[in-house]
Amino acid sequence: MNPDRRQFLTRSSLAFAALGLGACASAPAKPKDGPDSVVDATFTGKAGSLINGRPTYQTVQQALDAAPVFGDWWVQLKPGRYVEKITVMKSGLRLTGEDRERCVLSFDAYAGQVKPTGGFWGTDGSATLTIRGTDFSAESLTIENSFDYLGNMARDRNGPDFIRGSQALAVYIGGQADRCSFRNVSLLGYQDTLCPHVGRSYFERCLIAGNVDFIFGGGQAWFEECELRARPAGYATTKAGYLTAPSTHVSEKYGFVFNRCRLSREAGVANASVALGRPWHPNGAADAIGQSVFLECWMDAHITAEGWDSMSSTTKTGERVTYTPEQSRFFEYKSSGPGAAINARRRQLAETQLTDFSRDKLLGSWHP
Repeated sequence: MNPDRRQFLTRSSLAFAALGLGACASAPAKPKDGPDSVVDATFTGKAGSLINGRPTYQTVQQALDAAPVFGDWWVQLKPGRYVEKITVMKSGLRLTGEDRERCVLSFDAYAGQVKPTGGFWGTDGSATLTIRGTDFSAESLTIENSFDYLGNMARDRNGPDFIRGSQALAVYIGGQADRCSFRNVSLLGYQDTLCPHVGRSYFERCLIAGNVDFIFGGGQAWFEECELRARPAGYATTKAGYLTAPSTHVSEKYGFVFNRCRLSREAGVANASVALGRPWHPNGAADAIGQSVFLECWMDAHITAEGWDSMSSTTKTGERVTYTPEQSRFFEYKSSGPGAAINARRRQLAETQLTDFSRDKLLGSWHP
């Protein structure tokens, strides 16, 4: 895991012009009863041609590139598998699928893979969907990184074909991103599935599946009635993975809050083999005091009795430092199910502390 904290892009139109993203001056008027544009994998005409009165495209990126830089623009996906690497640089984009299971955004990039332009993708660069604009929303679709993680783990680790940079994101939220919402969306991967690294994000009734640190980063995110599904490690180990690896900056009051979520597992994930999280300190940064809080969540028996783990990091000077859960902001409140436990390692919030952990307080003036 190594996504850099980049300087936010300016929100002025000049910044977008420098990126080659001019405003769409002749965008068609928005129909009152439907989307602004449509993406259809079976479409073979000229990009932007009007079908039933709406601009139609074969790829998601084409539709996003044709949208205005700022504004409220709704792109709808027809059922299909869209194998493409997608980047959102604009603000106010809404991406919806007609069917969650049959509208799939998929790509198989991984951190150690060489990019077409040279160099490696790196962790953040591996994402199938990268969001760097504000006010993005997604509904009723699936976003996956299809890198064959299990196939790679089945190889000889000392062999020439074993891939060590196996981080492979489904979604990365970085740059100037803020106010990103996901409803009824499946996010599928293995190592490092979802990274809300900056700004505020909201996830409602989503499925998020992975194994190692599969929800990680430094942003603020509220998860409402989501399913967090642990997946097999792909090799013999007593520790199959970690649900979260927050790197919340100490100046931020909130990190990741999971409200009434369900912590499930796939076949092959053993009892007591998955931790709720561990503290990620990028480059050994001492000011990354991660926060993960679980409120009234149901947990299957794959969750360890200790709940949390330590994590080591190498500082810029080469020193290896281990950070413990006790140095982080890890808490629970009224966990239930076979994986729930109360002990010294699994710190509990008191009733009086609950008022500090509400959706409105984390999201502020934003009401997704």
